[in-house]
Amino acid sequence: MKVNINAVSFDADKKLEQFVEQKVKKLERYYSDIVSTDVYLRLEKPHAVENKLVEIRLEIPGNDLFAKKQAQTFEEGVNQCVSALRSQLLKHKEKNNH
Repeated sequence: MKVNINAVSFDADKKLEQFVEQKVKKLERYYSDIVSTDVYLRLEKPHAVENKLVEIRLEIPGNDLFAKKQAQTFEEGVNQCVSALRSQLLKHKEKNNH
């Protein structure tokens, strides 16, 4: 699976990129046919506490799955998105097996 990380309006450091890639790749355990993943990291409203916006789009055969979360840190946002996508993948897999 190819993971595209896009940091909007800032430069993501290697540590953050490695964290994102490691978390996203774990989704392959639940669904092996993921074609690619687009991750968007954005800083919204600099004065707000929860100003880190994370969007993850999984490209899978037949359609795409999407999660968008806002959090205090990018790591927290990525964890929330991955958790939401894991649920979506399991539902998708279950629906296709019936």
